[in-house]
Amino acid sequence: MPTNSKTIDIQDDDRENPEPTLESTEYQKEIIEKDFIPHFLPTYRVKSSFYPIPIIIAILIAGILAYLAIFVAGVEVEESYFPEDDFGALGVILNGVIFTVIAAISAFTIIFLMRKLGVGILKYIFGLSFGFVSFFITLMFLDIIIFLIFVQFPETASLLRLYFLFTNIYIPVFTGISVFLLIYGYFTSKSIKTKNFIVLYISLLVSASMSIVLPFWSTLAILIGISLWDIFAVLYKRGPIKTMIDIISDSGDESGPSNAEIEEKVKSGESVYDTSKLEIGIGDLAFYSLLTSSVLLFTNNIFIVILTTVAILIGTGITISGLKRNKILPGLPISIFMGIGTFGICQLIVTFFI
Repeated sequence: MPTNSKTIDIQDDDRENPEPTLESTEYQKEIIEKDFIPHFLPTYRVKSSFYPIPIIIAILIAGILAYLAIFVAGVEVEESYFPEDDFGALGVILNGVIFTVIAAISAFTIIFLMRKLGVGILKYIFGLSFGFVSFFITLMFLDIIIFLIFVQFPETASLLRLYFLFTNIYIPVFTGISVFLLIYGYFTSKSIKTKNFIVLYISLLVSASMSIVLPFWSTLAILIGISLWDIFAVLYKRGPIKTMIDIISDSGDESGPSNAEIEEKVKSGESVYDTSKLEIGIGDLAFYSLLTSSVLLFTNNIFIVILTTVAILIGTGITISGLKRNKILPGLPISIFMGIGTFGICQLIVTFFI
C-alpha cells in the first residue's frame, strides 16, 4: 500500500513557535512526496481521508454476489487442493501453504520477466490475466443472475428457448465485448475514475468467486499465508514487491534526491512521507472482501460481518498512519489479522453465550 505524488515539498519552518508541540513539530518536517506508480499497475487511487470508500464498496458488492450465489441460487461448489472433509486441519494448512507458494512463484516470475524484458511486460501480464479473470467470473455471475430472473416465471418451452439463448449466446457475447472494452479502457484511458472502477470491479469479482469456491477454514489459512507473504514481499530488501517498486523507480527520472538520501532523512526524523494520497492494491481490496464474504457465507450473521469490516478498516487506518515513515507497507497483515481476530471473538461469543 504505497502513497505517491510528483515532487518534494518543504513546509515553512520560519514561523515563530516558542513552545513547539508534537503537532507543530510534525508540521515543520520536510514532506516528501513519493514517486508515481505507473498508470497501468492495478491500484485504486484515493485521497487518504476517503480510503474506507473503495473498501466498503468492494466488501458490500462482493458479499451480495456471494450471498445470491449460495443462499438464493443454491450454488454448491467447493474446490481446494486438499478437501477439508477428507484431510481435516492438515488439509486446511496445506491449502494455505499451496496458495502462498503459488503467489510467491508468480511474484518472482514477474520480477524475472521485468528484468529480462522491461517494465512494459507488466501491461501484457495484467492485460491477459485481467481479461481471463473478468470474462469467466463475469460470465459465472451473469448466469446466476439470469437464472434467478428466469426462475421467477412459469416454465414453458418458449421460456426455456429464451433462457438457452441468453446463457449460450447473448450473455457470452455481451461479456466478451464488455471485457474487451474494459481492458482496452484500462490501458488507454487517462481517467483515474475509469481505472479505479476497473480495479474495483475485478477485485470484487475475484473475492466473491473465491468465497464461493473455497472452503471457509482453508480461506482463513490462505489469508494468513498471503498476509505473511505480503510482509516478506514488501519489507524484505529483496522481496519481490519492493524489488518491483525499485525497478520502476530506477526506470524513471533520477533528477531529484536518491532513494537512499530520502530514506536516511526519513529514518532520522528530519522528513516524513506525504500520505495525503494513497494507492490501494487490487490484491488488498480482493482479500479484504474475500474475508468478509467468507464470514458472511459461514455465519450468515450480518453483525459479525459488520464488525469484521470495521476491524479491517481500523487495520487499514493503522497501516496508513505508518506510511509517514515508510515508502511502502504491506496492506494485508494488520487488516486481515484484525479481521480474523474479530471474527473469532464474535464467533466464540455467539457459540457460547447466545
